[in-house]
Amino acid sequence: MKKAINALIAVFATVAMAVAGFVGAGSALADGAYSITAPTNGHTYEAYQVFTGDFSEKGVLSNLQYGSNATKTGKVEESVVKSLAAAQGDEAVLKIVKQHVNFAGTPAATIQSGKTVTVAAGYYLIKDQDGSVSGTDSYTSYIMQVVGNVTITPKSGVPTFEKKIKDTNDTDGKVTDWQDSADYDFGDEVPFKLEGTVAENFSSYKTYYFAFHDQEEKGLTFNKDSVKVYVDDAEIQSGYEVKTDGLTDNDTFEVVFNNLKNIASVKAGSRIRVEYTSTLNEGANLGSHGNVNKAKLEFSNNPNEEQQGSAKPSTGETPWDNVIVFTYKVVVNKTDGSKPLAGAAFKLEKNYKNGGWKTVKEFTAGTDTTFEFKGLDDGDYRLTETTAPAGYNRIDPITFTVTAKHDIEWTVKDREDVLTKLSGDASSGEITFTADKANGSLTTNVVNKPGSSLPETGGMGTIVLYVAGAALVVAAGAYFTLKKKYTR
Repeated sequence: MKKAINALIAVFATVAMAVAGFVGAGSALADGAYSITAPTNGHTYEAYQVFTGDFSEKGVLSNLQYGSNATKTGKVEESVVKSLAAAQGDEAVLKIVKQHVNFAGTPAATIQSGKTVTVAAGYYLIKDQDGSVSGTDSYTSYIMQVVGNVTITPKSGVPTFEKKIKDTNDTDGKVTDWQDSADYDFGDEVPFKLEGTVAENFSSYKTYYFAFHDQEEKGLTFNKDSVKVYVDDAEIQSGYEVKTDGLTDNDTFEVVFNNLKNIASVKAGSRIRVEYTSTLNEGANLGSHGNVNKAKLEFSNNPNEEQQGSAKPSTGETPWDNVIVFTYKVVVNKTDGSKPLAGAAFKLEKNYKNGGWKTVKEFTAGTDTTFEFKGLDDGDYRLTETTAPAGYNRIDPITFTVTAKHDIEWTVKDREDVLTKLSGDASSGEITFTADKANGSLTTNVVNKPGSSLPETGGMGTIVLYVAGAALVVAAGAYFTLKKKYTR
């Protein structure tokens, strides 16, 4: 029995140092009491006394008895000691110890954040107080602690999370890295990324819930079939579910891993990445208000819960992370230089690096004097007047560039402040643009000039011809009269 007790002492000492950050015996307080100090981290801890005994200055506990929070009383059985001595590793030891703890009773001590309490010598299982952890935080894994005089070293962790977007310039073909803002045309498929990093204490959980929640504004339409999921850059095809129906809290969709432990490649620190696209639709906001897509990560946050028989896992959540998509419009006012002019028609084209000029929109001639081309992003465009008002000359096609600048990292700014500049630059001096960043508009006046006037039937031109003809007749008559006279 003595050898078994010594083995138990060695096991507990190892667990105490490796799992809980064992500090050492120190000096006993009055009447053989010792101290437990909680770190300043906002947590409230409970210490459950599992075993008691005589504590020596060498950090050894002898004459083991069941403690005040054990499921039994009296001397610790040899079979329990032997099973603990045979256990391999901290998790195995804790699994056995937890079978002998009565969590229904009042803990031997409750330790507030940054505070110190005194307890009798013994082995204690320390945990977060039930219901005391919420939001972005996580419960501490169970801790075995040898007392005397120790400071709790929590073993916990929470995932990290970010949401990003890429920006593409159709004209030069450049695609940015992942960032927080972009601009696109109506109908474009916008690429998004969700990425969460698995918590450092992942191994402490038997099951691990992990779910991405995504919310899009009305200007974005989620493409469910575009979803791809990766673990540390390796794509996976199973182990998760993409949900779009029956969701609460206004989620557009969720990507849910009911148990990350079922995916063999996942470990502490693994990066779980979701990539997908959404289409920018014609309901999108124009200008600096933009179209926001936000997401958060929900995760298991109590590695001890399963051992307490909880039917529903406790979860924490990261803060929402936002990205924003902008789009703009070009407004063409048709005038004769002083007033609106009806009867014109226009076509707007965009220059694609891998496709050349493609029509964005075309208007037919009618009564309109203002033409709006909505849902544009940055790039090169060509405006062609396909029909001029009657009596006016068409302008030559004009090429212009839309330029937009927005912060690629969106942190504390209001959404209206992320877009910093909007401008239009024409290739000729025939038109100039006035930019309105808030409305996302670039406005220009296109002036038509009258065509050259030609003579009309019955007009002054005809009269002149008549007069000239009459003069010729008179001249001819005079010529023949004079000729006759001199001939005589």
